[in-house]
Amino acid sequence: MRTIAIVPVKRFSNAKQRLADTLPARSRVALMQAMVTDVLIALRRAQLVEGVIVVTGEPIAEQIAINYNAEVLPDAHDLGHSEAVAAGVQWALGRGAERVILVPGDCPVLDPAEVDGLLAPEPHGGPEVTIVPDRHGTGTNALVLTPPDVMPASFGEGSRARHAEAAKAAGAAVFEAEPLTLLLDVDTGEDLEALQARLEEIRGGASHTRGLLPRIL
Repeated sequence: MRTIAIVPVKRFSNAKQRLADTLPARSRVALMQAMVTDVLIALRRAQLVEGVIVVTGEPIAEQIAINYNAEVLPDAHDLGHSEAVAAGVQWALGRGAERVILVPGDCPVLDPAEVDGLLAPEPHGGPEVTIVPDRHGTGTNALVLTPPDVMPASFGEGSRARHAEAAKAAGAAVFEAEPLTLLLDVDTGEDLEALQARLEEIRGGASHTRGLLPRIL
């Protein structure tokens, strides 16, 4: 099944404002650059992902995408997360995608094996949605949509329940999964502490983020 990953990335100057009390602007930009790089490396190493689309208006992110053989869908207006995903889904459909996985650019410990684990189960033949919640249990960090336009994504507070309801309304089978490396995205100082703790627990992976953190913290 042809599967394309979609990674929406905000302009770095607008990203991670909730980290402003922890990191100065220059360090937040460097962190975003490192995290996006680590996410794209992981997706490129996943066996079951055939293509990657980065939806962004950030020139640095565009160059990172090109460096790792991802397609760039320009986002000149810096669309919101859900709107950027919707544009990416239409782009993926035009490239023959039968399934998409929506992944944030701020999950730097993403493990290619866990991506493949999400995609490995044989499809049941009808529409399916797999929801990966955030570590707090109420939001959504990733979605697997079969077919790609089975339902519109609607990220943000309370999106875990919202996505489950939308999937059921679309007649899709709904699954939930909690791969550890996809549960941890970085938006706050608390998330950054959790990331540091996670990096101490695992060996390998997230090489760019791992190398950066001691220099900015």
